[in-house]
Amino acid sequence: MKTNPSKRITISLGFSALLSLVATAVFAQQPYPTKPVTIVVPFSPGGGTDIGARLIAQKLTAKWGQTVIIDNRTGAGGLLGADLVAKAKPDGYTLLVGNVGTQAINQSLYKMPYNADTAFAPISMIADLPFVMMASTAVPANNVKEFVALAKADPGKRTYASSGQGGSPHLTAEIFQAASGVKLTHVPYKGGGPAMTDLMAGHVDILFASILEGSGHIKSGKLKAFAISSAARSPALPDVPTLAEAGVPNSESGSWIAMFAPAGTAQAIIDKIAADIKEAVALPDTQKTLISQGATPHSTTPAELKAIIERDRARYGKVITDRAIKVE
Repeated sequence: MKTNPSKRITISLGFSALLSLVATAVFAQQPYPTKPVTIVVPFSPGGGTDIGARLIAQKLTAKWGQTVIIDNRTGAGGLLGADLVAKAKPDGYTLLVGNVGTQAINQSLYKMPYNADTAFAPISMIADLPFVMMASTAVPANNVKEFVALAKADPGKRTYASSGQGGSPHLTAEIFQAASGVKLTHVPYKGGGPAMTDLMAGHVDILFASILEGSGHIKSGKLKAFAISSAARSPALPDVPTLAEAGVPNSESGSWIAMFAPAGTAQAIIDKIAADIKEAVALPDTQKTLISQGATPHSTTPAELKAIIERDRARYGKVITDRAIKVE
């Protein structure tokens, strides 16, 4: 008895499809992770993004029973490290801890090596990093209201430092100027350290920087704390008012850190990592450590993180366009 060739092909195709379904089901049942996971941090060790990433890596290592490795890949405002993850295999074993700069600002300033809209799968926020508006002790003002009056009396005379052209501290100062109606002169530095040094020496008047960078100098009396840039006060500096409370509404700004995977990573993996980050961020010791570093613990769903990125891209993109900001 002869078998119809077309029937043999149909049976063969059906068997192949069945094998594929079985393989997919088996893969889906495999625990994640089954080997070490690498988190790329596109900045140098010691900064707010790196500190938050290392803290979460410790918690995930304990949760997963697999080593979570931090890989610092610096350069080009975070683009080099982000590009590495954007082009990595989407299997959940190479992740990115990015911030407002890498995910919401860079595409308005740089020629991107990847499509910023489609390269990453958002996972979860880790923490907000509000900025503190600090002034040199040489400035003859003791709060935001007095500084605004001082700056308006002599437009362009008062200066503000930043960690670099186009960074989130720079954009925060631009938002402050637009909201308060003052005109300040920008003095960009190559990093937050030199900017802080010159602020304490009285060479520049104010600086917006992370609370992690400024709280020690504020508490020691070397700098004046005028305001917090976020919508709510920081638990690390609870006595310092927000800019809105200090009389400058519509000036909310700052940074944040969050976890991302390459686009195409299985949704089951994304959801698991998001749930585990939420659990890690909720731990009392995690919260205590983040707050002591000037961060505000804040986990999200992937959808909530996506909405935050879209909001900040639109907002900072408008600031960059309106203020004609370019990187050198």
